Amino acid sequence: MTLRLSAEQTDKLRATAEREGVSMQTVALRAIDEYVNRRTQRRDAIIEQIFTEDAGLFDRLADA
Repeated sequence: MTLRLSAEQTDKLRATAEREGVSMQTVALRAIDEYVNRRTQRRDAIIEQIFTEDAGLFDRLADA
C-alpha cells in the first residue's frame, strides 16, 4: 500500500513522530487504529440506541 501525503501532512506526521520518539509509521498506524476504533464504538452505540428505543417495535415484528 502506498500512502500519499501532502507536504504539510508529512511535516505534521514527522513532527509528531519526533515529539513522541517513534517512527512515522507508528504514528500513522496508531491514528488509523484510533479512527477505526472510534467509528466502531460510535456504530455500536447507535445500534444499541436503536434497539433500546425501538424495543417494542422489534418485539412486535418478532411476533408477526
